[in-house]
Amino acid sequence: MHAVIPYVVAALLFGLGVYGVLRRRNAVLVLMAVELMLNAVNLVFVTADVTTTSVAPHAGAVFTLFVIVLAAAEVGVGLAIVLQLYRLKRLVAIDEVALEEAR
Repeated sequence: MHAVIPYVVAALLFGLGVYGVLRRRNAVLVLMAVELMLNAVNLVFVTADVTTTSVAPHAGAVFTLFVIVLAAAEVGVGLAIVLQLYRLKRLVAIDEVALEEAR
């Protein structure tokens, strides 16, 4: 297996995720774009783990598990914030949210 193919796919996924974060207005779509970027990083970790011989075996798989746990926590907290924002303001467009100072 050529190691270039997974790296190119990961770069394309990461670029698509960055585009989604920078161009989307909907908070749920921004969270999905962040997940896409995290999955691209997971692909790089697993590919590096398979193609290289390192001192720590399966280090890429271990890092991938940590990223998956981090992504699950990020989705839980992010969706809770989005739901609370929707309950208060009735919108999920990021650029229309006016951040007010707490009194």
